[in-house]
Amino acid sequence: MTGPAVVGLDIGGTKTVAVLVDRDGTVQDRRRASTPARSGPRAVLDTAARLAADLLPAAGGGPVGVGTAGTVDPTTGVIRYATDSLPGWTGTPVADALAERLGRRVRVGNDVHAAALGECWSGAGRGDGHLLLVAVGTGLGGAMVRAGRLDAGARGAAGAVGHLPVPGAEGLRCGCGRYGHLEAIASGTGLAAAYAARTGERCTGRQVAERAASGDPAARAVLDRAGEALGAALAGLVALLDPATVLLAGGAAESLRPAATAAYAAELPPAWADVPLRLAALGEDAVAVGAARLALAEQP
Repeated sequence: MTGPAVVGLDIGGTKTVAVLVDRDGTVQDRRRASTPARSGPRAVLDTAARLAADLLPAAGGGPVGVGTAGTVDPTTGVIRYATDSLPGWTGTPVADALAERLGRRVRVGNDVHAAALGECWSGAGRGDGHLLLVAVGTGLGGAMVRAGRLDAGARGAAGAVGHLPVPGAEGLRCGCGRYGHLEAIASGTGLAAAYAARTGERCTGRQVAERAASGDPAARAVLDRAGEALGAALAGLVALLDPATVLLAGGAAESLRPAATAAYAAELPPAWADVPLRLAALGEDAVAVGAARLALAEQP
């Protein structure tokens, strides 16, 4: 793929990242800033536009891509729903607001969807075409790429694997407000809640993973339970969706991978025994790189 570079943006609850990506998916330059989430959508958009504008002189005249937290209307680029990680984000016309600030067309997608596109383009799923990505962070999200194109569903919300009912989650409250979902176990929030229930001590999901690595038996038990639930659920999703590869992304992915891999292998039906479960490769660049790929899809 030839032509000028393209700019991709990752707008998250804690950080905003802009990258300049060449047509092979390689990051040439990047900018990063804290997201002023508590200052409201206008401040968030101003920050994103400032970072992107720094990179635009080195890019072509095509659209800018954005991956952001929340459910995104794929036609209008308006946020249909977002959590309190970005207060007031629901209803924000991200595509139009950034287009006005940057003087470019803007294509907007969900952040996990963008990460899946990025990994399929130039990361751990490169060359696979059919990819299931599950991102384990504060919450739990997913995305499916088919034949190199994102399958976002009818409402732009496909891939919400965190809301699958799973054994062992009965009585545990999910971030959506309901009970018994995978996110209540296999997410940073779920890890923190389970550790507090076992020990009476409150800490973050990342700290639970660090304590497990240091030999804390309660933390290890929490991670094992979460990994087992996640791996079994992924095996069922493989049978349903038939991807070529499954990738784990997000801050808790590496710590959950051992138990998840064992449960995945045990539950995977024989017809899909060759579908690997791997870690994603692009790290913190994944969303912004995928957003750049989303923008390229709009160009001839």
